[in-house]
Amino acid sequence: MSRQGGPASLRGLLEGVRLKPTLILLWAPFVLTTFRYYGTKAFYLNDLSTGFVFRSDPALTAELYTFGSSFVLLGLLSLFIIKTVLGESVVEYGLALGDWRFGIKALLLLTPVMVLLAYPSARQIRFLAEYPLNPGACRSAAAFLGHAAAYLLYYAGFEIFFRGLVQNGLRDSLGDWTAILVQTGLSTLMHIGKPADEIYGAILGGVVFGFVALRSRSLLYVILIHWVLGVALDLFICLG
Repeated sequence: MSRQGGPASLRGLLEGVRLKPTLILLWAPFVLTTFRYYGTKAFYLNDLSTGFVFRSDPALTAELYTFGSSFVLLGLLSLFIIKTVLGESVVEYGLALGDWRFGIKALLLLTPVMVLLAYPSARQIRFLAEYPLNPGACRSAAAFLGHAAAYLLYYAGFEIFFRGLVQNGLRDSLGDWTAILVQTGLSTLMHIGKPADEIYGAILGGVVFGFVALRSRSLLYVILIHWVLGVALDLFICLG
């Protein structure tokens, strides 16, 4: 069999229509590795907890550190790249209401599905050992509300990166469905180390959330749907 095309060259990756997908696909593993090693609860507790503690509560600080890292590393940096490196509008990457009629329908349909999926998971030992990220969220209604509000930062960063920068950034070069599948693969790998059921669910979730973000032309609805799933799981665990 003969190979199609000429040999790969660095120059070919960095010119014309190949430049944007090259930058995104090089940036993605770099920033995800940075987040997994330096933006998580484990890194804070192992390396930073002796330096600063919010309200004398290491578990709360570790949670806020993780949520803030997601928002900054995955969210704000993605928006910075879109605006300054790619020179494009963040509206084209989902920071808009988009097709709000479809978005509201998806929200109304998928929100109860997320709640129903969260309930059986909240009874499994593997999930009880993992969530909530801050066990202190279960102490009171006020603590849980603060936890839920902060959790929104995590999901905003997550969706801006995967369904925003990666998916929308690859659509022109790969096509809609391939872009959805690429971000699904990457977002699923982000769950490695979590309970197996969550990892397998992330495959289906990546496709569904990717389609909703694409069809609605907005990240708002998938941020809220994904957030409901996480908050419902923690709530059922706290009430359990």
